[in-house]
Amino acid sequence: MQLYNKLSADERAALIDQAGEDRLTISFYQYHQIKNVEIFRNHLFIQWNDLDVLGRIYVAHEGINAQLSVPAKKFTDFKNHLDGISFLNNVRLNIAIEQDNKSFLKLKVKIREKIVADGLNDDTFDVTNIGVHLRANEFNEIINKEDTILIDMRNHYESEIGHFINAQTPDVDTFRDSLPIITENIKGHEEDKNIVMYCTGGIRCEKASAYFKHKGFKNVYQLEGGIIEYTRQVNAENIENKFIGKNFVFDHRKSERISDDVISQCHQCGEPSDTHENCANQACHLLFIQCEKCKAKMDNCCSDECKEIYQLPLEVQKEMRKGKIESNKIFKKGRSEVLKFKK
Repeated sequence: MQLYNKLSADERAALIDQAGEDRLTISFYQYHQIKNVEIFRNHLFIQWNDLDVLGRIYVAHEGINAQLSVPAKKFTDFKNHLDGISFLNNVRLNIAIEQDNKSFLKLKVKIREKIVADGLNDDTFDVTNIGVHLRANEFNEIINKEDTILIDMRNHYESEIGHFINAQTPDVDTFRDSLPIITENIKGHEEDKNIVMYCTGGIRCEKASAYFKHKGFKNVYQLEGGIIEYTRQVNAENIENKFIGKNFVFDHRKSERISDDVISQCHQCGEPSDTHENCANQACHLLFIQCEKCKAKMDNCCSDECKEIYQLPLEVQKEMRKGKIESNKIFKKGRSEVLKFKK
């Protein structure tokens, strides 16, 4: 029985082109105590593989975090399968604002210690005592109040290209880094301020809001469904949009445009740009912002050194990568010293 992906990204992309059918990019999460994670993981893979679902799904004893792509004509079958799982019945599905049939090219269902790496000991506080969920109109109303502190719970490379007006945007690389920094920044406002937070789809705020309430903050709120659901409600209900720029997403698209504002700059030349690229040198793969001119000039690479390597024959590049670990460089998204105009 097949329990893992067998096709390469290129092979899958070719099949998608041949099919010529629209796909939907969807994300959802749910906290729930799952006893046998491996059985649950295998069940999802078997069912979703049959439905031609692609994506990156994390399952843990605490629940599921899924970002995936499903053929539009099989969406009903996919939804029926979710509804057949007790704790996923009627789970909120965040449907992407901008669709791309190749947002995901493999089905990966992975077992993790946590569905979001937060660095917290969940046994020390009540993770179900979460903040108040806000719809788009409620969110707009509360962030206009003087006694509100608005916090972006995402990482620096996400907020750099787009964020809500007047939001605090911590300069952090990971979610776990942000929690102690934000706690220190809002210290002293446990009772006199509204602590309002947001993230991409809501999952980080779900845990963060419980953590901040544990730390003594009384008035804690979170944007329901994150930026994705906010944008859907703004468009559907003709609500004023308070988000400027792009929303970073974790698939091949890398972002969705929410407003026409370009608030960031090319990391190589400093010109206005909000397009994230991965360095074409696979030994580097650094995520950074690159304008079209620099992309052409640098062959989609982050440095002259990477450009020289990328221009070598593919087999030579593979030999050069053998035995080398570049994960730390890849992890430091947009932080490389070769980038002259990084944030």
